Amino acid sequence: MHITRRLVVCCAMLAGLFGLGFSNLGVKELDVTAKGGDPVSGREIYVNTCIRCHGIDGKGALGIKLVPPPADLTSLAVQSRLDGTLFRRIHGGKPNTAMGAWKHALSDEEIWDVLAYVRTFGVESSGQP
Repeated sequence: MHITRRLVVCCAMLAGLFGLGFSNLGVKELDVTAKGGDPVSGREIYVNTCIRCHGIDGKGALGIKLVPPPADLTSLAVQSRLDGTLFRRIHGGKPNTAMGAWKHALSDEEIWDVLAYVRTFGVESSGQP
């Protein structure tokens, strides 16, 4: 009986810790449900901020050697991600890469605009109208 109680307590603690990993405790709420960014405004922002690393076509700037290399924005790996996931990546950056957080330089609306423009890379590479 004593071992069963320990097992139940241990499982409950693990479940609690596991659940905490999926909680938003201490994380600022982001509005990742807003859609319909403006790709025209997003292109202007992209040209002024993103083109240095991601290149004019989104496949990475020639001559720049970053480790790891910038994401190929035309790739299925990027284009298949949910809008909210990409928004958070632009907003908060990607640890251990050159992709910094843009939350201090761009408004949420501007990030959605950039994301709308990035989505045009997927349309171009897939041959869709």
